[in-house]
Amino acid sequence: MRDSSLSALFGALSNEMRMSSIANNLANVNTTAFKKDHMAFHDVFTRFAHDYVVTTKSFLRDKDMFPDPKIMAKARLSEQTVDFSQGGMHQTGNQLDFALSGEGFFRAQVGGDVLYTRAGNFLVDTTGTLVTQDGHAVMVEGGPLVVPPGATLSVESDGMISINGEPAGAFDLVTFENIGALVRVGSNFYRAAPGAEEIPPEDLTVQQGFIEKGNVEVVTEMVQMIETQRAFEMYSKMLQGTDSLDRNMIVKIGKLL
Repeated sequence: MRDSSLSALFGALSNEMRMSSIANNLANVNTTAFKKDHMAFHDVFTRFAHDYVVTTKSFLRDKDMFPDPKIMAKARLSEQTVDFSQGGMHQTGNQLDFALSGEGFFRAQVGGDVLYTRAGNFLVDTTGTLVTQDGHAVMVEGGPLVVPPGATLSVESDGMISINGEPAGAFDLVTFENIGALVRVGSNFYRAAPGAEEIPPEDLTVQQGFIEKGNVEVVTEMVQMIETQRAFEMYSKMLQGTDSLDRNMIVKIGKLL
């Protein structure tokens, strides 16, 4: 297989992955507090020993001892990260809706694990427990919070909760020194990577009666989708052209034999 085919193949596969990421971002444009994915690519260069030689001439009229460097580039996915930039605020007036402004997360009990989310559109289940949209308990002072039927719940900007005017604890609000260590696990939850430690947030406020909108910009994503589609088509044509050259070469050599 020609090097041009390999370069085109890796480029097409990389753009296919980028298209999947863009499609996922657009599908979640209306998801509460959704954070878009960002993908970065780099070229992996194939080098030979003589490519590292700056010059092999002892004087200007001397002949080259080595062939000219021919470095082949093959696109690779270098990293996929979550963009945790702040989303816009949408007022709902619901006493169970909470938006986080700043860097930080709510803690939630999901099975035997503690996961993290910024989606504060909470509910009260049949047992009176404050839960996420998927029914997982929101952690308050290290445990679940029970809200009596018909109770009035109010929350201060620092996360302190009052039920019918009586203190009921505070949301477990945390962040991380390296926020990039969080891994998306689906359903708007994140898991901390091994070794990542929780730290108290510094500039985080809670706004009751609001939800945070996703940080996906539709126009930007659509432009990137068009760019990705055109790049994929270019690589596809390169593959077709290389295949056509190989076929013609095989046919002509066959006639000579």
